[in-house]
This record gives sequence, structure tokens and C-alpha cells, in this order.
Amino acid sequence: VVNPWDEYAIEEAILSKERHGLTATAVTIGPERSREVLKTCLAMGCDEAILVSDESFMGSDSLGTARIMASIIQKLGDVEMVIFGKQAIDGDTGMVPMALARILGWSPVSYVFEVSDYDQVGGNIKVARLLEEGKQLCSAKLPAVISVVKDINEPRYPSFMGIRKAGKATIPVWNAADLGIDAGHFGADA
Repeated sequence: VVNPWDEYAIEEAILSKERHGLTATAVTIGPERSREVLKTCLAMGCDEAILVSDESFMGSDSLGTARIMASIIQKLGDVEMVIFGKQAIDGDTGMVPMALARILGWSPVSYVFEVSDYDQVGGNIKVARLLEEGKQLCSAKLPAVISVVKDINEPRYPSFMGIRKAGKATIPVWNAADLGIDAGHFGADA
């Protein structure tokens, strides 16, 4: 199933696509059965989906996952924004988005509950963050990695037509060799 926190990230990616004419690509790292998660993303409205699956990735920690994600982003090329949910439901650390931003040298922004401005020409994004002390307005240079909280939107349900389209979609599978990375640097042993 889709990580509940990531449902908000998926919705924000789809909204960004609709508002700004962007492309929303869903990516997950996992076994073959993760393809079903990607079909849900496509049914919700994502344009593309990619499954990244390699036995050597199993058991990777947050840093290993961020390194794999960085390789995915580099292979995809022209990416301006990566959107994550606040945290995963297995590790609950919320570290992968910030580690990814650090690896890529991109702007990191966490706890986002509103993207108020996306200036593709000027290369900036303005967001509102939800903190314990209150709300914080900030801006960041693109490209950026953001993690969102549930207050950002209400995730849509997949439409019937979306489900049919997703059922017919071809979802490519990338492995360590496709990403050009050494599989020995990932997984539980790393």
C-alpha cells in the first residue's frame, strides 16, 4: 500500500502538475510487489511511474536509501522538485528527504503545509512550514527537496478511468546497474 504520509506528497505533485504544467513521476524502491503502489499513483493522476528494484538494496538504511534516490534523480535528469511525505511508516525517521537534499546539494524544506508560490522562471519556491512554535514562511532556490505534512491537502481517490489506465501502464524497473551504482554500498550489510 502507499505510505499514508506519501499520499499527501503524491497529491501535491499532481496539484503542482495541474497548476504549473509540470510532469509528476512516482518512484518507489522496493520488490516487484511495489508495482501495485505505483499503479495507485498513476490512477491518482501521476504521469509516469518507475520501480527501482534490486536485491542488494533490501535492508538499506536512510542514508543508503537517499543515495539510491540521488542516483534515480540524476538518471531522470531535468528534475526541479522532489516531494516526500513527512516520514515513512516503517522507520519513522523522516531523514531520507533531508539526506537526499544534502547529497544532491539542493534546497531542503521540511514540514511543508503550503506551497504558496512556484516560480520556475526565477528558480524559487515559497512555502509555509508547520512547526511546534507556529507557522514559518520561507523561500528556497530550485531545485528543492520538500517533505509535506498532512495539512497540505486532501489526497484524491483514484478515478475509475485512472484505475483502468494504470492497469494497462508499463512501469519500467531499474536496478543498480541501470543506475550505475555499486550494489555493494547498499543493503543491510552496508
